[in-house]
Amino acid sequence: MRSIDELDVAGRRVLVRVDFNVPLERDGDNVAVADDTRIRAALPTIEELRSRGARLVLVSHLGRPEGRREEDLSLAPVLARLRELTNASVALAPGVVGDDVRAMTEALRDGEIMVLENVRFEPGETTNDPRLAAALAELGDFYVNDAFGAAHRAHASTEGVAHLLPSAAGRLLEREVRTIGAILEDPARPLVAVVGGAKVADKIAVIDRFLDIADVVIIGGAMCFPFLCAQGHGVGESLCDEEDTQHARRALAKATDPRKASVQLPEDLVIADRFAADAEHRVLDSVEVPEGWMGLDIGPATAERYAATIAIAGSVFWNGPMGAFEMEPFAAGTRRIAEAVAAAPGVTVVGGGDSAAALAQFGLEDAVDHLSTGGGATLELVEGRELPGIAALDVSGVAS
Repeated sequence: MRSIDELDVAGRRVLVRVDFNVPLERDGDNVAVADDTRIRAALPTIEELRSRGARLVLVSHLGRPEGRREEDLSLAPVLARLRELTNASVALAPGVVGDDVRAMTEALRDGEIMVLENVRFEPGETTNDPRLAAALAELGDFYVNDAFGAAHRAHASTEGVAHLLPSAAGRLLEREVRTIGAILEDPARPLVAVVGGAKVADKIAVIDRFLDIADVVIIGGAMCFPFLCAQGHGVGESLCDEEDTQHARRALAKATDPRKASVQLPEDLVIADRFAADAEHRVLDSVEVPEGWMGLDIGPATAERYAATIAIAGSVFWNGPMGAFEMEPFAAGTRRIAEAVAAAPGVTVVGGGDSAAALAQFGLEDAVDHLSTGGGATLELVEGRELPGIAALDVSGVAS
């Protein structure tokens, strides 16, 4: 994977794929960025290229406009925040490609920034249309991919254009691949993987990978119920289906091999009579969920046992909350795990939007070693899949 160190960018246009797919908040006619984490994550690459005299053309998606222009998904609010963070001249293009946009790129001066409109306004983006990729290539002399969160998508702006220009990875993309790769290939031991969230089927490949390479796999969130069901426990109205239970049963069977990681499951739960913040709820001192009730968080004893395992880990990878942490009655388990990961003496890597949101909710986002900006990209990298946006950088034109 080529680095931007290999690009002689002075006085040249650099097309930079960033991930500015950020949440927006609306107050009447005013629209602003609600969370600028992804914008700030791109700043090291942006500022380094600017300092070397590059003329930056930034390209990103926002939301899912499905190939048509939707004004409420314009990148204009992102542009405003980028100006504040860089104190630079930043212009918004009237569209994604075309003669007017190309003319704007050719008028850029050293260190200036322009932002293309939402690339998903173009129907050819998600289909990786070679015509759109060629039109994007006309806007730059080099291509830099710094959008790790979109690197698992073979889109025109992440994969297609990389074949048409001398290309390299930005600092964020480099750091994501290096950090996640290190915890998979040569972690400090013991390696503890904490996997939560809703469905086993969505993360069974991640669980399977960690059963092969980790020392302990901790299971929390709604996905613990198929595991408990597979052990013969009653799960009441908890989220659990047969497909997930089959996946869990196979994972538990694999974990009986002494060469594989051990699996830790809850010993107590927080249950409720419905999925709501004002639901009747109580701590269950076992994992036998009564009919008419559902599990919405791990219990306090489980949280402390998990925290103790994390405290002696040499490396920790955490993806997925321990419960419905958005609702205060069911936030304690996720909060305790977040605190444990933040305090862990070992290397800590957190991936996934929900885990990042939990850290932010509890004020701990700066207390881990690496907070991944990827969701699906992080999981696919952990699974061992090839990410098209990264693979394309290795087969692009020779950087010069």
